[in-house]
Amino acid sequence: MSNFVHLHNHTHYSILDALPTVKELVSAAVEDRQPAIALTDHGVMYGSLEFYKEIQNVNSDFKDNGSDYRIKPIFGLEAYIANGSRFDKTSGKADTKKKNYYHVLLLAKNLKGYHNLMKLSSLAHLEGFYYRPRIDKELLEQYSEGLICTSACMGGVISSHLVRGDFETARQEALFYKNLFGEDFYIEIQWHNYDEDKIVLREAPKLAKELGIKIVATNDIHYIKKEHAVAHNVLLSIRDASGTTETTYKDLRYKTPEFYFKTSQEMAKIFKDYPEAIASTLEIADKCNCELDLKTLYMPGFSIPEDSTANDLDEYLHELVFEGLEKKYGEITKPLKERAEFELGVIRNMKFPGYFLIVWDFIRAAKERDVRVGPGRGSAAGSIVAYALDITNVDPIKYDLLFERFLNPERISMPDIDIDFADDKRYRVIEYVKEKY
Repeated sequence: MSNFVHLHNHTHYSILDALPTVKELVSAAVEDRQPAIALTDHGVMYGSLEFYKEIQNVNSDFKDNGSDYRIKPIFGLEAYIANGSRFDKTSGKADTKKKNYYHVLLLAKNLKGYHNLMKLSSLAHLEGFYYRPRIDKELLEQYSEGLICTSACMGGVISSHLVRGDFETARQEALFYKNLFGEDFYIEIQWHNYDEDKIVLREAPKLAKELGIKIVATNDIHYIKKEHAVAHNVLLSIRDASGTTETTYKDLRYKTPEFYFKTSQEMAKIFKDYPEAIASTLEIADKCNCELDLKTLYMPGFSIPEDSTANDLDEYLHELVFEGLEKKYGEITKPLKERAEFELGVIRNMKFPGYFLIVWDFIRAAKERDVRVGPGRGSAAGSIVAYALDITNVDPIKYDLLFERFLNPERISMPDIDIDFADDKRYRVIEYVKEKY
């Protein structure tokens, strides 16, 4: 097992900014036998689920082969933090006197931290977007629970000031993050063969020692192999639409081919004078233990109306279905009752009453809002429950349709109800669902 963990890594989910797929990133970490690997794309968490599933598959393969090796996923985000308020959109991208944003790296220690990462990423797009999806210190203070924070790259909240020689601002920034995150704040050091790296390597450890903050060694990974630097440069040229030609595409925008996945031995050699920074990677990895529940289905909550005597969703659904049957058929015969009870039993055992009630609710709301609703199609037309609730308008008894094509207790899966709304007014249904659920 390696004694180092890469914590600052980008995949192709950092769109037009990095090359590796999630699978390639994980494979590189596995090949080096690193005990964990982080995913920290720029401003987004698009790759998180694919990342988690890929690591689950890798660990399952090792288990099946009798190996004791396992790799841990670390969920993260390299956030853009506004220089001031996230709502301030006055300083332009090219305004070097007042930098619009800095970078900061955030890692989830637990599920709460993961939820906070999602919240920060969403609000960065909804409230702070200006050239980049930005958060600010106010948001960070609000959603800091469960997170580890590191100072990121050359454009980060500490290094950018050190490089400019503004040591007092770097010190004040470091104090802010230390006060907010305590022992979960680390100052990053990197080496990509820049002159600026030498400044950070000289000043950052001194600042960290003065303030009692640990340093951590990272490599700002944008591609897997060193020889991928040119391909990465082409990607950047596509992004910036700079009109590069065959004579210039090898002139690296990053000026150096060092943004690749270095092995733990390479990292240990580069930072041989900073063994504590290598050790910090393992310390951070040990702190991060976030598992996702991919089996439980989380439905929006449906509230039973106050005028109902039903004690739970099962009873309320039963109540609505038999009211509907009476309207549809007049007399509820024994075969009708048996068919409805059978379907309701399957729905209850598969824990889908809430699903049917929500669909019933927004179809009813659509009709109240003068939105035309289709008669129903697909396998849902085989359900007498759907027919009784006016989810469909096709009588499954008359046309001898099978319920089992729609829901089958032998194959547990979400119900699939296809519903057509008139395209000129369906926004009313979407707004209703958004506001209520």
